[in-house]
Amino acid sequence: MAVALGRMSVVLGSERLLASKRLDGRRVGIVCNPASVDHALQHVADRIAAHPAARLGAIFGPQHGFRSDLQDNMIETRHAHDEVRRVPVYSLYSEVREPTDDMLRDLDVLVVDLQDVGVRIYTYIYTLANCLKAARRAGLPVVVCDRPNPIGGAQVEGMVLVPGFESFVGMYPIPMRHGMTIGEIARLFNEHFGIGADLEIVAMEGWRREMYWDDTGRTWIISSPNIPTFDTTTVYPGGVLFEGTNVSEGRGTTRPFELLGAPWVIAERFAEGMNTRRLPGVFFRPALFEPTFHKHAKLGCAGCQVHMLDRRTFRAVESGVALIEAFRAASPDEFAWKPPPYEYEYDKMPIDCLAGSSELREQIEAGMPAREIARSWEPAVARFMKIRERFLLY
Repeated sequence: MAVALGRMSVVLGSERLLASKRLDGRRVGIVCNPASVDHALQHVADRIAAHPAARLGAIFGPQHGFRSDLQDNMIETRHAHDEVRRVPVYSLYSEVREPTDDMLRDLDVLVVDLQDVGVRIYTYIYTLANCLKAARRAGLPVVVCDRPNPIGGAQVEGMVLVPGFESFVGMYPIPMRHGMTIGEIARLFNEHFGIGADLEIVAMEGWRREMYWDDTGRTWIISSPNIPTFDTTTVYPGGVLFEGTNVSEGRGTTRPFELLGAPWVIAERFAEGMNTRRLPGVFFRPALFEPTFHKHAKLGCAGCQVHMLDRRTFRAVESGVALIEAFRAASPDEFAWKPPPYEYEYDKMPIDCLAGSSELREQIEAGMPAREIARSWEPAVARFMKIRERFLLY
């Protein structure tokens, strides 16, 4: 079992921003959701609304909405008016995913304070990218308040997106687990990928690359409806691949992405088979569950719960690939890749959108073992690591 570093109190970028005079005299738009809170669990929108020298002009919500109340993917959020803060609330997961000129017209600065989870397919970083594009077009400065990567900033793993497979779950060629904070990835997108917005990053104080969330002294707030706990984030880089299959990724349970199962599996045999693979840093416990909604709703599913034992050695993406192989092997006739649409893509296979190319699907169908699949993505990860170095803040 890995030893935690000891709980520290990381000072967030939003806290440093609000302690400064950067917002004085400015009408502020804020991109946020319920996880956008400070050490006292005060919401950033409330703190800006109460700011003595700034004015809150608009709120922008990412996927699942400003209030993060919509469960599933591809459920759009409506625009609204916040009766408490008395400002418009614009949905960036609606008929628009990029702020329009009208939404930005009366603002002096756009502030982004979103809790990312460190995985390429998590759409908040593409909402950030779209905000940078819109702000550049409007001549509006953007301030990104940095937050911890909950699964640390040291480990990088997984398939790198291939050009031609861009989608709203992958706009740029980065690995599945990128090991960057949202502030660092904003710099990468803006500079290396050429967005070119007027961008300022307000860095954290006290955060180090090897830190996981439970080292930060911060309370985990649900970042989106199916990322309820810090534990979820540790397995999410691999568990999210199951969105591209007909195997339940645990949506409709209290442990999404940790619980994985299907009606054609015998839990004990399945978990035993996974544990005999001796994948580092992880244990697969037999589990049965009945999703209340989503795939196999109201049907019994069997499989496992994924337990990370050692964060230093656990390879979440490789483990996710091995799990897909095992569910497919348990019943090749019943296992299937989920058909389109997926996240506004109507032609590409969902697994290809998630993996960033068709290669993973083709490798699994060809019977390539997970360890060999993982080795196949290492050269692209190494190239990314060299690019990434220029944009690290910590």
